Amino acid sequence: MASFLTRSNFAPAGARAAFAAALLICLAVVMPAPAQDSPVSPGNSYPNPYRTIADWAKLPEGRTWGAAAGVDVDRHGNIWVAERCGQNTCAGSNLPPILEFDPSGKLLKSFGAGMFNFPHGIHVDRAGDIWVTDGVGADGKGHQIFKFNPDGKVLMTLGKAGVAGDGPDTFNKPSAVGIAPNGDIFVADGHGPGSNARIVKFDKNGKFIKTWGKLGTGPGEFDIPHCLVFDSKGRILVCDRNNNRIQIFDQEGNYISEWKQFSRPSGIAIDAKGIIYVADSESESVSKNHYGWKRGIRVGNIKDGSVFAFIPDPVEVATGTSSAEGVAVDSHGVIYGAEVGQKDLKKYVKK
Repeated sequence: MASFLTRSNFAPAGARAAFAAALLICLAVVMPAPAQDSPVSPGNSYPNPYRTIADWAKLPEGRTWGAAAGVDVDRHGNIWVAERCGQNTCAGSNLPPILEFDPSGKLLKSFGAGMFNFPHGIHVDRAGDIWVTDGVGADGKGHQIFKFNPDGKVLMTLGKAGVAGDGPDTFNKPSAVGIAPNGDIFVADGHGPGSNARIVKFDKNGKFIKTWGKLGTGPGEFDIPHCLVFDSKGRILVCDRNNNRIQIFDQEGNYISEWKQFSRPSGIAIDAKGIIYVADSESESVSKNHYGWKRGIRVGNIKDGSVFAFIPDPVEVATGTSSAEGVAVDSHGVIYGAEVGQKDLKKYVKK
């Protein structure tokens, strides 16, 4: 091959160009595809080093758990939950859906009554303020993101109440919100058919900066951008749920990579040690495109994306969402799973 290449230097320019093109085609055929495009076998057999604690978080007497879609832990170790007013909606309810518990399960605070139709994503920022998305628009409410202080005072509102749209000041079923270290605001906007499929970026004051993404399966495209979190490098990890992958971006929206080994992601948490926790609440139930994967929480290493533990959904056969949809972790490695289907908030501790 080397001597042929050398002799080709003396061929006419057109012949050399034709040879180079043929060589590139040959290389494209024989070279392996990138790892991210390779099939990933269902990861169901990892060990489970955790035990489950149920019924630990106590609601006021007479109130029962509704669908709990979002959960986060603040800097004091308290647990914040977005709960749908004893059912799977807060429409018509006067119950407060934003709840704060201490690690023992004592309810410390609740607020947000009458403000939400469908509380979904919840995030506690570095300053201790609480951000919540409302994913359904009706009756002059919804399609918005609220920022509260820890006492429930509204500090900022993004979006127009009850108005669905894809402009710089409107959303359509926003699923999640995350705050970058510099205060920039990122919204995962969209939750299924008829909604958006994009990430929207604002500055810390709520001024629109940019948006990226559309419905699709390619890099930078989404089908239900269900959650987003930041890792220690400032990269954004997005739950691209109906594409059964996590997509990774920089804060300008440039695509970096994707991971499929964590199954069908509904929620992500990352702890200070670089451990990633990914909740899958839909495989082999709601999902019609992800057979063979079991629902549950997969635990791995954010550095290389390797998975090493799996907390399976104890429900073997389900037809709806089951196990944790939202997931959070505290500084002691205790995992919290917010469940929509079972209407519960479970705790997972090392055995």
